[in-house]
This record gives sequence, C-alpha cells and structure tokens, in this order.
Amino acid sequence: MSEERRWQAVCERDATQDGRFVFAVASTGIYCRPSCPARRPRRENVSFHDSPAQAEAAGYRPCKRCTPQGSSPAEQLDALVIAACRLLDESDKRLTLGELAARIGLSASHLARAFKMRTGMTPKAWASARRRERLEQALPKASSLLDAALDSGYSSTRALYAHVAGISAARRRQGASGETLSVALAPCSLGYLLLAGSDNGLCALLFGDSPSALQAELRQRFPQATLQADDGSLKDSLGEVIRQMDEPHRAANLPLDIRGSIFQQRVWQALRAIPVGETRTYGQLAASLGSHPRAIARACASNPLGLLVPCHRVTAADGSLGGYRWGAARKAALLKAEAEIREVKTPQPGVERSDTEENAGVAALDPGY
Repeated sequence: MSEERRWQAVCERDATQDGRFVFAVASTGIYCRPSCPARRPRRENVSFHDSPAQAEAAGYRPCKRCTPQGSSPAEQLDALVIAACRLLDESDKRLTLGELAARIGLSASHLARAFKMRTGMTPKAWASARRRERLEQALPKASSLLDAALDSGYSSTRALYAHVAGISAARRRQGASGETLSVALAPCSLGYLLLAGSDNGLCALLFGDSPSALQAELRQRFPQATLQADDGSLKDSLGEVIRQMDEPHRAANLPLDIRGSIFQQRVWQALRAIPVGETRTYGQLAASLGSHPRAIARACASNPLGLLVPCHRVTAADGSLGGYRWGAARKAALLKAEAEIREVKTPQPGVERSDTEENAGVAALDPGY
C-alpha cells in the first residue's frame, strides 16, 4: 500500500486497516493503529511501519489508547458483542439488556451502542430475529403451530401475528410454500443473470456461472417461496437490466421489492444514492450512517439485488476492490464500465469541444442519437 493510501486510512480512522500497518509520530515518539481516536498528527511528523516490532525497533513506544501491539478496543468490543450474540442464541429464557450486560461485563448503555453498531440491531431485535429463524426451521416438521412456537422460544402463538411478514406462519406450516416468484434467466456479459419478481416488484438480481448455481442461490435466499418460470412479465425488466450493464448511464428504473432489516434497508438506500462512476469506502458509509465498517460489509454481502442496489460501488479504504458476493472479477468489470462512461461524459479541463466532437460524444453514449 502506498504512503498516500495509508495516510488516507489514518485520516479516516479506518478500522479495516488495523493490523496491516501502524503509524508513528515523531513529535510524540508514539506509534498507533490507523483507527486510533487520538487527534490527527501533522503529516510531516508521521512515518509508517509494517508492524509494531518495526516501529519499536525505530525507537517508538505503543499508544496506550489504541494498544497497537495487542487487541484494539474495537476488536475487544467485537469479541464481547460476539459473546453477547452467543448468549442470546443459547439462552433458554429471554435476557433483559441489564442481565446481558452484567454477564458480558459492560454497562447496559455501552453494550447497546456497541451491539447496534456491529449488527445493525438491538439485542432485543437480534433475539427476536433468531427466534423467527428457529420458527422457520421448525414449522415444516411441527405437528402444530403452537408446538413450533414453543420449541422456538415463544410463550404463545400471539407474537407470531404481531409483525406481518407477508405470509402467515399458519399458512407456511400447513404446507403453503408462501408466495410465488417469477424467475427469468439469461446469459449476459458477466456470465448468467437471474431475475426474480413478486407481485410488488423485483426481489432478486443474481449473477452466476451457471443457471443451476443461480437457482440454488435463489432457493437459499427464498426457501419458502414457489419458483416458477417467467411467463413473459419479466421480459422488459430483463431487457432494461442488460441495457444498464452495457450502458451504465442508462439506469434501469424498475419497481423493487427490497426485503431486509431496517438497518440493511438504510445501507441499501445509501448504496442507491452513489452516482454512477463513483465509489465509497466501507468506512465512509459507516460514518454517514453512524455504524461500523463491518456492519456495512455484512449488509452489502446480504444484498439480493445486484446492480440495481449497487453494492459493487463500495471499495476498501486502501483502494482495492474489497469483497463482492458474486466475485471480484464481476465487480471490477462493473466499475470499469461505469468509470469509462464517466470519462466520456466529463471533458478534460481547459479543452473546448467543437459541435462535431460534442455530437460524436452524444452518439457514442446513445446509439439512437
């Protein structure tokens, strides 16, 4: 990583770069993690080192605030939140926030903030979501709805109807697979493309190497749905999506049925606000949403609507691509196509374009010009 990229990570306090390098400050004789919350030093006083041992060999001592030679405060909180999730998952009874905090060793308010920053949920919402997951698994095999509810941690069936999830639990237990999704498959420049739509709009846009792999992923994402081959209702949507891939400036304007937690939907909405040809880092999105880069990364990985909810426009702070649910090669291809369109649309500073050149540029962008 170049020094410029490292300095950018320090300026952003990018926790994803912790462990990759440390920076030392000549005026204080201290070295820190990139995410250190201390006041930012002057650039001319900063040097970078690949490891704490290298910084100490150069005569610097570790910062007592960010402890660069051990687990960072953020990593320690990560471990405590993971332990809290495990306690919530394994507990036979519902734990209050106070009880959970006492067992973890944090104050209730500190645990609540750390938990929501890392998971996008409160401990109560996490426990509720896990109960619903257990219920979904128990329903097909249960002899009754009440048995499934009790086995999943509910005290009665009343709570099952408190939040409508599109399909009632009773219908799922009685054998109704849930709603019916129309599915269309087509080859594209990135391999194969799958679209799935409900009555409310598109609920999945997936990329893959084969139709069978895409169908398996769709089944994993919507295990209770009935999947049927499209009867032609998705033909126009499929055409718009493929056109956007070929001509990124022509953003497909399609009705979407976006399903996810409140936090996931906030992240996905922020992704849709990133202009074509631009990117954001996980740290930048986390800062704008008051969250944590890892929570942003998880929400991106859970996105079922590739391209239309452009998680490919989120990159690592060091300038690398970062992860992508459908492969780094596809992410690179999408970003390259969008960057090329942006370059064509943005004239070089100080260069005036003639009418002929302007018309040629428009024609290049619009085959129908």
